[in-house]
Amino acid sequence: MNRLNFLTGLLLLLTLNTFGQTNPYSENVKQAEQYYQNKEYLKAAESYSKAFASNKNLGRIDHRYSAARCWAMANKPDSAYYNLERIAKSGYYINYYVTTQDTALKILHADKRWKKLLKLIKANKEKTAPSLNEVLTATLDTVYYRDQAYRKQIDEIAQKYGWESKEMKAHWQLITHNDSINLIKVKAILDKYGWLGKDRVGTEGNNTLFLVIQHSNQATQEKYLPMMRDAVKNGRAHASSLALLEDRVALRQGKKQIYGSQIGQNPKTRAYYVRPLEDPANVDKRRAEVNLPPLKEYVKHWGINWSIQQYLQDLAENGERSVE
Repeated sequence: MNRLNFLTGLLLLLTLNTFGQTNPYSENVKQAEQYYQNKEYLKAAESYSKAFASNKNLGRIDHRYSAARCWAMANKPDSAYYNLERIAKSGYYINYYVTTQDTALKILHADKRWKKLLKLIKANKEKTAPSLNEVLTATLDTVYYRDQAYRKQIDEIAQKYGWESKEMKAHWQLITHNDSINLIKVKAILDKYGWLGKDRVGTEGNNTLFLVIQHSNQATQEKYLPMMRDAVKNGRAHASSLALLEDRVALRQGKKQIYGSQIGQNPKTRAYYVRPLEDPANVDKRRAEVNLPPLKEYVKHWGINWSIQQYLQDLAENGERSVE
């Protein structure tokens, strides 16, 4: 696993799961997550509130839920209920099993509002996702947290100690260990049930299946690639997610990527570049077919100015195969 793989996965999640957020929103959420990691729950909760305030009091459902957890752990039940009731009353929050099992919310159980809240969430679930498997959804929710929690600390550690520091190497070992645990759980699900759609494990659970496979070794990716292809055909996975997996497997097999999702970095200059790509002149046509933005827009995240001429020059400078 390396920083580039992390960035690619993060950009996919942003594409699939976010709405138009302002910079203050994102910055405050990031600050909240850092406070949470440091067990400063009140500060974390207050940062989430600042994020929502910066976005006309709107927030992502998972951010509202995280805020509620922080308020509860800070012994502020009224604020916790405020956030939980907002997402429950929206009709979109359906994670009944996760809510009932979350020990962070234990302080809320004795409150008379608790049963009413659970009743509302359960009604949402029965209305919007009657076939949702609560146990598998909860398992994948935990997997998702483990997949992302330590990755969110990567840039901070790199900035503080450096990419080649012993601290960063130790952190990657921690990520690799967590990935191995996550993979065991996800493989057990895939081998027993196949690639489950959002109707069975929710949108985030469905995305988590892809994330864990995307972060796995080549043999695992090759094993589950056909399963994911079938899942896309049957509406149980995103074509945009499959495109990233197709590209990663192709490069690992010594072939060229199709959609340009995989980015390389020069070890000396630290400059980023698009790794070997089939038929670069028509890459945007292929990306559009799988609901990905034009490559020019995608690579801006790495400070790359896309052009075929620059692409060929970058490949030559980095010792990669040309498109010829």
